[in-house]
Amino acid sequence: MRCSADFVVHGSARSLNDYRQDEAKAAGYKVRATFRTVTALIILLITAASTARAQGPYAADSLTLADVVAQAQGRAAVGQQARTNRETGYWAYRAYQASFRPQLGLTGVLPNFNRLIAPVVQPDGTTAFQSVRYNNSTLGVAVTQNIGLTGGQVVLGSQVQRFDNFNGNTKQYNNQPFTLGLTQPIGYFNPLRWARAVEPLRYRESQRQFAEDRETVAQRATELYFDVLVQQVNAAVAAQNARATAELLRVGQERYRLGRLSQSDVIQLELNLLNAQQAQTQAGLDAENAAVALAAYAGLPGPQAGAAPALAVPVPAPAPPVVPTEALAQARQHRAAPLAFQRRLLLAARDVAYARGTTGFQATLLANLGYVNQADRLGASYLGLQNQQQVSLAFSLPLVDWGRRQSLVRTAELNRDQEQRNVAQDEATFAQTVLVQARQLGPLGQQVGLAARADALAQRRYAITRATYEAGRLSLTDLIIAQAAKDGARRGYILALRAGWVAHYRLRALTLYDFDRQVALSDDPS
Repeated sequence: MRCSADFVVHGSARSLNDYRQDEAKAAGYKVRATFRTVTALIILLITAASTARAQGPYAADSLTLADVVAQAQGRAAVGQQARTNRETGYWAYRAYQASFRPQLGLTGVLPNFNRLIAPVVQPDGTTAFQSVRYNNSTLGVAVTQNIGLTGGQVVLGSQVQRFDNFNGNTKQYNNQPFTLGLTQPIGYFNPLRWARAVEPLRYRESQRQFAEDRETVAQRATELYFDVLVQQVNAAVAAQNARATAELLRVGQERYRLGRLSQSDVIQLELNLLNAQQAQTQAGLDAENAAVALAAYAGLPGPQAGAAPALAVPVPAPAPPVVPTEALAQARQHRAAPLAFQRRLLLAARDVAYARGTTGFQATLLANLGYVNQADRLGASYLGLQNQQQVSLAFSLPLVDWGRRQSLVRTAELNRDQEQRNVAQDEATFAQTVLVQARQLGPLGQQVGLAARADALAQRRYAITRATYEAGRLSLTDLIIAQAAKDGARRGYILALRAGWVAHYRLRALTLYDFDRQVALSDDPS
C-alpha cells in the first residue's frame, strides 16, 4: 500500500510540473504574440507614413502623372500626330488663300525640232510627200487672277513664237507682246465661292482640334497611368498579404502544436498562403503588361528586366466649382465641333449647288484683246503692231434628259435635309455630354475624399483585427474578411483617383477650358 501511495504522490507531482511547464510556455507564446502585434503596428505606421509621403512630395525616381502626360503630348507618336494634323490644316489653308492671289507663270515649248517626211497639199489638190526640217518654239509669260465672286479668270500675258525652216534657211517671228483675256463660266458650279465659305471654317476647326487632341491624349495617358498604378498597388498588396499570411501560418502552426488551433484552420492558412503567392505572381505580370501599354502609348522606355517603372500616387485632381451652363458656353466658343456643324451644313448646301450647276444650262464666255505682229526679225516684230480681238460664247443646254437633272438635284436636296437633321441631333448630344460631365465633376471629387477615408479606416481595422486574432480572441474568418476589406478599400481609393483625373481631362477636352486656372486651352501656344 505504501508503494502504491508513493506512486500516486509522485505521479501527481509529475503531472503538476508538466502543467506548470505548459503554463510557462503559453505565457511565453502570449508575450511573443504581443511583441509581434506591437511590431506589426509599428510597421503599419511606417507604411502609412511612407504612403503619405508618396501622395505628397514624390520620390525622385518615380514617374508622376504630369511627367507622363507631358511626355505623351510632346514626344510620343500620338502627340506628334496631333501637331501634324494642325500643320496639315495650316498648309491647306495657305493653299486656299493662294488660289485667290495672282499667279505668275512661264510657259513654252523650247526647242520643238522636227525632221521628217510630211504630206504637203499641192495647189491642184494633190498631196506630195516632202522632206522637212524645222523648229517651232514658243515662249510666254502670263499673270492669272481668279475671280471668286463669278468663278472666272483674268489673264494678262505676252507670247513670242519663232519658226525656223532649215530647208529654206528662213525664220519668222509671231509676236504677241500684250494680251488681256477673260474666261467666264455662266451657269456652272462656282467652287471658289463655296471654298471662300468652307475653308476658313476648316482651318479654324483644325487649330481647335489640335488643342482637343492634346487633351484627349492627356486623358488616355491618365487612364493608362492609373491602370499601371492599380496593378502596382495590387502587386504591393499581394506581396504584403503574402508576408502577413506566411507569418500567420507560422503562428498558427505553433498554436496547433499547443492544441489551441484546429487542423482545419492550419490547412486554411496554408491554402491562404498559396493563394497569396499566386496573387503576388499574377499581380507582378499584370503590372508589367500595363506598364508596357503605357510606355508604348506615351513614348516611355519599356520596363527593364521585368520591372515596371515606379509611379507616384498623385494627389486628387482639381475640382473647382463648374456651372454646367457655363461649361456649355465655353465648349461652344472653343471646341471644334460647332465649327464642324457649320461646315457640314455648308457642304450639304454645296452639293445641291453642284448638282444644279453641272446638269442644266452651261456656257463659257471667252474674250481676248491685245496686239500682234509677225516679222523675220524679233525687233521688227514689235513695230507696226496690229490689234487682235476675240470673243466667243460656247454653251450647252440639255433638251431631253429623261429626268436626270431633276433626279440628281432631288437626291442632293434629300441628302442636305438629312444632314441638317443629323447635325441637329449631334448638337443636342454635344450639349448633353458637356452638361453631364460638368455635373459629375463635383461628386467625383467627393468620392475621392470618401474613398481616402474608407482606405484609412480599413487599414486601421485590419491592424486591430490581426492583433486580436494573434491574441486568440477572433476567428480566422474575421481576419480574412478584414484583409479583403483592406485590399478593396486601397484599390477603391486608387480607382476613385483615376475617375477624378480622367473626368478632369475629359472636361478639359469637352470644353477646351481650364476651370482651375480660368484660361482657354485653345489659346495655348504650345
